[in-house]
Amino acid sequence: MTTTEPRQEAVDSITVQVIGNALLSIAEEAGTMLRRASYSTNIKERADCSTAIFDGAGRLIAQAEHIPIHMGSMAGAVGRLSGRIPGYEQIAVRPGDVFITNDPYAGGGTHLPDITMVAPVFTDGLIVGWSANIAHHSDVGGHVPGSNSGDSTTLFMEGLRIPLVKIVSEGEVVDDVLAFVLLNSRLPEERYGDLLAQQSAAAIGAQRFVELHEKYGTEVVGIASHELLGYAERRLQLAVEAVPDGEYTFTDWLDPDREGEDRIPIVATVRVSGTRIALDFAGTGREATVAVNVVRSALEATVYYALKAALDPGIPANGGFFDAVEISAPEGTILNPRQPAPVAARTDTCQRIVDAIFGALAQALPDRIPAGSHSSITYVNFSGLGDNFYVYPEVIAGGAGARPKADGLDAVQVHVTNSSNLPIESLETEYPLLVEAYELVQDSGGAGLHRGGLAIRRDIRILGDGAEFSAHADRQSLPPAGYGGGLNGTPGRFTVRPGGPDERVLPGGRVSGVLLRGGDIMRVQSPGAGGFGSPLERDPQSVLTDVLDGRVSAVAARDIYAVVLDGATVDAAATSALRSQRKAD
Repeated sequence: MTTTEPRQEAVDSITVQVIGNALLSIAEEAGTMLRRASYSTNIKERADCSTAIFDGAGRLIAQAEHIPIHMGSMAGAVGRLSGRIPGYEQIAVRPGDVFITNDPYAGGGTHLPDITMVAPVFTDGLIVGWSANIAHHSDVGGHVPGSNSGDSTTLFMEGLRIPLVKIVSEGEVVDDVLAFVLLNSRLPEERYGDLLAQQSAAAIGAQRFVELHEKYGTEVVGIASHELLGYAERRLQLAVEAVPDGEYTFTDWLDPDREGEDRIPIVATVRVSGTRIALDFAGTGREATVAVNVVRSALEATVYYALKAALDPGIPANGGFFDAVEISAPEGTILNPRQPAPVAARTDTCQRIVDAIFGALAQALPDRIPAGSHSSITYVNFSGLGDNFYVYPEVIAGGAGARPKADGLDAVQVHVTNSSNLPIESLETEYPLLVEAYELVQDSGGAGLHRGGLAIRRDIRILGDGAEFSAHADRQSLPPAGYGGGLNGTPGRFTVRPGGPDERVLPGGRVSGVLLRGGDIMRVQSPGAGGFGSPLERDPQSVLTDVLDGRVSAVAARDIYAVVLDGATVDAAATSALRSQRKAD
């Protein structure tokens, strides 16, 4: 296998930017094809997938604006194929090949439902790049439908483990590999359609990348890519230089693995010196008993996201700054587990990693870091028999943390996930389920000078004879934190048959095999977000607006914000007196 390395020749800045935008367009086009050609609602509607272009040396040069956690998944597979990740036997790569993998312990992803495909890009017999994509498949086997419960205790309970192999060899589908994957899914026809969509997306990305080389020449594209990577690294260094030198440490906690077990701490220490930054997770807790462990590729993707979001969101979506960040995590901890530790629900921990990093950086940048967001995946999965066997996966959004100068956003995905919701029309068309409520949760956002974002409540009724429910979520015992005097948001929870005589709140957020009867309602409520600043400093008119909009109750307006309402107006005199009394107390 031969790859190209650009010579250091001058390419004008305009051409560099044009090529950079063309690379992003290639990644976006591949993503559009993947979603439109797929079969499952999880990909075609919820867009739980990502696409990217890498250079010949395996460096990420363009990722479409999809899912941050997927960055680590694709980089691992491409790193092995390109030789960028040492320690693996090299695999022969030929034009027309497409590779498949999902093994989180061998550079193939971060959990088993995420299947990665990679196609090499050849020009004049040389590998000049890689077209990669990843998609979350709604079932790859394992002990529960959906292959993604939070309570599995070993990787072998979580589904089919696919090594890095060819699924297309020189343009011909390897039927044995395809058949092996299909046989291990509860939904083989759906897997077949989604896998073909991934192959097509990889092919169109490779084709467009070849066309870019034909238009500008391999040397020019290579040099421009090198410049784009260097620009990202310089942007990070400038952002780090603006952070006061020092060592900043913050500890956050995951909900208990299971009833009776202790919470696991996530300890992040950020060290800044000039333009250098290092993140050390020493002090972080043990490997988890259940599936919230985080492999190295997922840890790296999470750290890169957190630094980009906190320090400079304008850093280009490429891997130029990756090598400028030092990351260490002790082996045998939840952030560096030993196989076959379970990892299906790794994103709940990734969200907590972001919270810990943000908490550390808030000590240096208090005017930039938001309060705690819902920071939970709140993944749910319903399965059962309708016209055919079905598996319905969904990730429910929640509140985003209040910012130093603005309220938090309601009902959004945050941090390492960026998937869409499944529209009710699609849900009810595809599955024997009925959405009876889909609404914001009043008073779920932490009070403050700036209010935290609100949570979501979604009530789903089972229309068939019954269904099986599995889930993983966090922030069900420890709520998202308020900052600067702001109050905490509310925790999330799962409730079976809410309001009925046999109502049952499920114990914790990591469950599987919960049997639901026909007619039962499952209520899924995500966490709200923390507020920022004292609630007694919030503009009374903003509190009134929240009450009129249904975001804040009249009781909370008085008891928490000390705002006295007279119908649809603020009683200014009574509010001033009440606030003075509260501040004096």
